[in-house]
Amino acid sequence: MTISAGILLLCHWMVIDPNILSACIQGDRRAQNELYKLCYGPLMSVCTRYKSDRDEAAAALNVGFLKILQNLNRYNKKAPFIAWIKRIMINTMIDDYRKGKKEKLVDHRDFSEPQYDVEGIDFNQADLQFDADQILELIEELPTMTKRVFNLYAIDGYSHKEISKMLDMSDGTSKWHLSNARKKLKAKLKSRLGIVKE
Repeated sequence: MTISAGILLLCHWMVIDPNILSACIQGDRRAQNELYKLCYGPLMSVCTRYKSDRDEAAAALNVGFLKILQNLNRYNKKAPFIAWIKRIMINTMIDDYRKGKKEKLVDHRDFSEPQYDVEGIDFNQADLQFDADQILELIEELPTMTKRVFNLYAIDGYSHKEISKMLDMSDGTSKWHLSNARKKLKAKLKSRLGIVKE
């Protein structure tokens, strides 16, 4: 199993009563509160992957949920609701990053040459000994930009081209961060499994 397939198993599936959505569009506060409760778990899981501080993650969630409410009338009912709200939340996190942009990219280098190992992580053995929360803890330990790229690519399904536009970096730099994340995660998993020292 690849790392993206392993992490995608963490995703929740949700079915929302269309009456709740209609009431939310009409401005019904009780329906909006109910929708917030239903969406809180999946949205917070997105936020905590991009924000280490739980208070900051909760603040970002509230901003993202407001955007969801403001755009509910645009929701295409043919698409999975969970995918739609997660995309809005991810875009909110990227917007927040762009506004702050306190961190610099790694040495401003262009890693456009494919001289890195892009081998995936074999989760077969890890699956037997790690639960989802433990795997997410390992991801949380990655360097900030590497974690951000890994989340966008391996978990949220964005392409390197999309990531490069979102984070103002080259495709090659995005690929380097993904490769770096995989190497570090693989080393951490082997270490935890007692195969090699980290």
